[in-house]
Amino acid sequence: MTPAVTTATLADLAELADVAAETFPLACPPSVSQENVAAFIDENLTQSHFASYLDDPGRLVLVARQDDRMIGYAMLIRGVPDDDDVQRAVSVRPAVELSKMYVLPDSHGAGGSAALMTEALKHAKELDAQCVWLGVNQHNERAQHFYAKHGFTVNGTKTFRLGTRIENDYVMVRPV
Repeated sequence: MTPAVTTATLADLAELADVAAETFPLACPPSVSQENVAAFIDENLTQSHFASYLDDPGRLVLVARQDDRMIGYAMLIRGVPDDDDVQRAVSVRPAVELSKMYVLPDSHGAGGSAALMTEALKHAKELDAQCVWLGVNQHNERAQHFYAKHGFTVNGTKTFRLGTRIENDYVMVRPV
């Protein structure tokens, strides 16, 4: 059965924060300290942060559920940040960033990621985006393969602050 994907609501905040805390470390390279991972979660993935994301008209948070259990989420953000590297890599406008897309490890391979991607691309098109872009850690080959399978190509690089470290990401882009 394909997971159901819906727009997140305030009722989802506790579960969103829990799923985010469990899934974010999966995208981090093994060399990242637990302290840096925990700092990022505390600074970006709490219930209060998700509440502000839901209030932001430039963002859309999607949740995937299977058997009434949240198994993953994705977040879209309109536009391109004032980062020179991203500006160079994302030349087609208007653009939407696929900022976050995570699925619980016990649900990998069950269709949650594909369902989230399908809905994210549908919403990007509804937002009149001409392309969708994302940043993915250069060591996260599993995610890179998944994104390539869905039409994304590496179009540049950028850095990403993770606690006290600077990580190197690929910027991947696909037309909508």
